Amino acid sequence: MSHNQAHDPLGVQGAGRIHQLAWIIGGVVALAVSSRIAIPMVPVPITLQTLAVTLIGALYGWRLGGLTVGVWLIAAALGLPLLSDGAGGPAPFTGATAGYLFAFPLAAMLVGVLTARGWNGARPGLAMVAMLLGNGLCLTLGAAWLAARIGAAPALEAGVIPFLPGAVIKSAMAAGVLVFLHRMATRRA
Repeated sequence: MSHNQAHDPLGVQGAGRIHQLAWIIGGVVALAVSSRIAIPMVPVPITLQTLAVTLIGALYGWRLGGLTVGVWLIAAALGLPLLSDGAGGPAPFTGATAGYLFAFPLAAMLVGVLTARGWNGARPGLAMVAMLLGNGLCLTLGAAWLAARIGAAPALEAGVIPFLPGAVIKSAMAAGVLVFLHRMATRRA
């Protein structure tokens, strides 16, 4: 198996422009669906968004992954109901969840860089760490934004601690997907 397959098991990054556009649209749909799967909490609900964000970064690479997440956010900011609870428009980008939203493309890009450097399905432990770092970046930037609004201690209590178990579970799920895809690509090679 080539080095490229190790971090591009679906052939997304090596696809032509038309196919990449289709992958972007598919990624936006996956992000929108992941946003609808939520456990309501205040001020920030638990969703599968970070699972989708980190997987898109891992599978699409840092450029296309960041672009895909950015397109999703722009479409949501323009009013499409693509975010948690079907939210869209400018309000989510100025409210309590804004820091998390702005962190998403950065998290996708971080995971994309790490998987390209071998933190992928070929090395399950490092794949898990890559996913944890992506989730951690979202929680850190989200909590920083929230802290500016409600204070550091309440932001940590409401915007980080309740999400830690979910971040670990979602990271394990995403790493598991990468391991599975790597094993499938290895069998085909």
